[in-house]
Amino acid sequence: MPAVGYGTMLFPEPERAVGLVVHALETGYRHIDTARKYGSEQWVGEGIRASGIARDELFVTTKVTEEDARADDFARSVDTSLEALGLDYVDLLLIHWPQPRVPLEETLGALAKAKRDGRARHI
Repeated sequence: MPAVGYGTMLFPEPERAVGLVVHALETGYRHIDTARKYGSEQWVGEGIRASGIARDELFVTTKVTEEDARADDFARSVDTSLEALGLDYVDLLLIHWPQPRVPLEETLGALAKAKRDGRARHI
């Protein structure tokens, strides 16, 4: 995991977002941090593809929101993220924050399943 990552929470207008991701990658960033909640996964994916940098040279993190803490919702959220990113897997999958109305064990089980299924390398 690279020591420094490029965060994508507060992207400006969408038409600039892809260029900012490309610029970050061109200047040497290799860790890109995004989340469904940020609404930036599609632009991150477009930026990765536009950069021409091989997938195995990058470390991509995304997060599942508390609204998707139930196991079925969690799996759909991961699928939606991967589709938006245009990736087969992320390097690090995180829970954005726990949902107090859903047992943590259920959410952690869904997180572990995403790793077992190859949709996340690390959790």
